[in-house]
Amino acid sequence: MRIFIGLSALLAITVAAPALAEGTASQRAACEDDAYRFCQAQVPDAVAIEKCLRASAASISPACRTELGLASPASETTPPSGGKKRKH
Repeated sequence: MRIFIGLSALLAITVAAPALAEGTASQRAACEDDAYRFCQAQVPDAVAIEKCLRASAASISPACRTELGLASPASETTPPSGGKKRKH
């Protein structure tokens, strides 16, 4: 019985290790909540999660967008401030 429990624990650690190794600590910290909120179906596949987060860029947190190297949606749609246009 002890052998069975030990082997089960070893198997669980071995299966979980690759998922924990994906992404940097700062990426995981910034994007973990977003991954569970928007990409639950892709967990624990890190590549699929990143693709899902990139596809959901308009909805994810600013910190996660920064970690993924994505511009914030507000900066993409905000026109540059140049004052009033002159009539010619």
